[in-house]
Amino acid sequence: MLVKESNSLDGGYGWVVVVSAFVVMGLTAAVLKTFGLFFVEIQQHFDELASMTSWITSITIAVFHLGAPVASSLCVRYTHRAVVITGGVLAFSGMALGFLGLDMVWMYATTGFLQGLGISFSWIPAISIVSHYFSEKRALANAIASAGECAFAFTFGPFFQWLIGQYGWKGALLLIGGIQLNICVCGALMRPLKRGCLPDRSCPDAELARGTQAPGRGQAKGPGAHKTFNWRLLRRLEFVLYAIFGILAAMSFFVPPLFLVPLSYSLGIDEAWTASLLSVLALVDFAGRLLCGWYANLHLTRTVHLLATTIALISTSLMLLPLANSYLSLAIFTGFYGFFFGTTVAIHITVLADVVGMSDFDSALGLFMLIRSTGGFLGPPLAGLIVDMAGDYRAGFYMAGATLILSAVFLVILDQFQQRQEKENQIKIKPEKSALSYPSLHFLKLQ
Repeated sequence: MLVKESNSLDGGYGWVVVVSAFVVMGLTAAVLKTFGLFFVEIQQHFDELASMTSWITSITIAVFHLGAPVASSLCVRYTHRAVVITGGVLAFSGMALGFLGLDMVWMYATTGFLQGLGISFSWIPAISIVSHYFSEKRALANAIASAGECAFAFTFGPFFQWLIGQYGWKGALLLIGGIQLNICVCGALMRPLKRGCLPDRSCPDAELARGTQAPGRGQAKGPGAHKTFNWRLLRRLEFVLYAIFGILAAMSFFVPPLFLVPLSYSLGIDEAWTASLLSVLALVDFAGRLLCGWYANLHLTRTVHLLATTIALISTSLMLLPLANSYLSLAIFTGFYGFFFGTTVAIHITVLADVVGMSDFDSALGLFMLIRSTGGFLGPPLAGLIVDMAGDYRAGFYMAGATLILSAVFLVILDQFQQRQEKENQIKIKPEKSALSYPSLHFLKLQ
């Protein structure tokens, strides 16, 4: 069943889609976040080195990002609903087959590859269709949907630990796979929008009024449009600038969670108190996403300006975090980092939609995730090298903060480029308006 866009944007059934995406985020990203609880169990069962066992999570993350363009192209060719349902089946298959636990290679192929592909095929279309259903309230809708990751991660930790204690790690995998089948239910609720004219706030109002838009933007297109994946986005300067920002930001985002616990231990903080830091991180992250989504929805400032501000605040908090010398100070700085991290996650997809327009958004999201993955892969090893050279975990936080500052520079360049483009478009529109206002003079000019 198709939903007519003009009646669905910014409300109505769109909120059902948001709730569905909220659950999908929880059953994909939150599961990936808390899978570390199985690490020791699997390592001991197969009597393998930690480096060999860690490849399960590494493969999952790699396939999640590498599968993004494939998921996006399938959304373009078919529907978001079909891809999400497929992702739910793949995620379940990865966990259910992992239940057999034949050997480590088997775990790589099931809970690694299949689970990663399932997460990619679920996460990408779920966050994408929310942006299609909303225009003016897009930032708020994306923030609510992404908050599912925090809400589920907060509860999955103790819940998964209980499952492992009751049913063993194999039984827990099977049960979690069964829970992930609810992704298919959420996918079924994501009714496709009718392919037609979709207002795009990234384009000048004057262009919309004339029924034309800049190449690559969200033009009015018929049902036969949006059938191919747009690789030509790589030629657009604004997308390239935002992709570079994504790489640098990803290099930083994966570092603090990696070194937060070791830094806490180096300060002599008890294990129980250290574990509570992760709960603090999840709670403030959740609050940051919702608050930033609400603020962005007020349209008091350009989303790219808001994103640049949150990035600057994250880098500041990361620079201050190493100054902590007690649990209280560490918890405060961790809270600041988690809150501003949440605000960034809440709007960075919205900024991407504003940069490329909704007609190319599915393609852009897949490419952006693929390109950003290089930062996620390079960041932790680089930070680890710097920590080894400095002999102090604090160095990793300084590296993350400095990289984020550099990423903000590309946001500033992007903003300047967009504003210049908008001014040029306005200059081009004015002469055409004058010609339309005086058709007789325009006719004489042609003569």
